[in-house]
Amino acid sequence: MSCIEEGVGMGKIDNIDMRILAELVKDANLSIPKLSKKINLNPSVVYSRIKRLLKRGIIKNFTVTVNEEALGYLVTAVIGVDIDSRLRYKILDDLSDLPEVKEISEVTGRFDLIVSVRAKSLDELHKIVSEKIGKINGILHTETFIEMRKRLKEPVYNLS
Repeated sequence: MSCIEEGVGMGKIDNIDMRILAELVKDANLSIPKLSKKINLNPSVVYSRIKRLLKRGIIKNFTVTVNEEALGYLVTAVIGVDIDSRLRYKILDDLSDLPEVKEISEVTGRFDLIVSVRAKSLDELHKIVSEKIGKINGILHTETFIEMRKRLKEPVYNLS
């Protein structure tokens, strides 16, 4: 075990880890040398810290963010869905099978599920909601919210 790991321990996250995470959230494509310069640490320390964060599952993966608008997906909508809870797992599977569905969240409150979808047009969105989602057995009611604008915010993680 390196002295860095001994000092920090496998169970703790410190300010160095948080600085590494903050930079990787902004740009997961940063090379180790560039990242080490940005946070003023030795590249070998940065490399070992990233490996440890991966091993612990704190970093799940390094990913690509696709510009969906450039691919023609101009409409994003969030759909509140009420379901027959006896068919919950089948409904979740059926929704997951739809390529237009980006994300499904089981929630508390007014709806049982919140489903995020993307479409190339309002007409396509209408077809997704009425001909695909609305026809899934056990879906009782939907309410669609069309995204007008989106402001993305990079997450901030506190040590406390």
